[in-house]
Amino acid sequence: MQTNEIRVRVCPKCGKIFSERGAVSRVDNVTIICPDCGTREALESICVDETEQEKILDTIHSSIRTY
Repeated sequence: MQTNEIRVRVCPKCGKIFSERGAVSRVDNVTIICPDCGTREALESICVDETEQEKILDTIHSSIRTY
């Protein structure tokens, strides 16, 4: 049975508090990190520089609707 329980976590990489679904770190394939750090790790893996990563994350954040 699925519950609607919200779990709050602290990202071990950046210290951000998040309640969204976490990402599994590519570093050890075990640690749960925040979605932003997960996106950064994915972009780093394809050699996207930090400036471009931030632009991509800004685009993602601006397209997410908050209700």
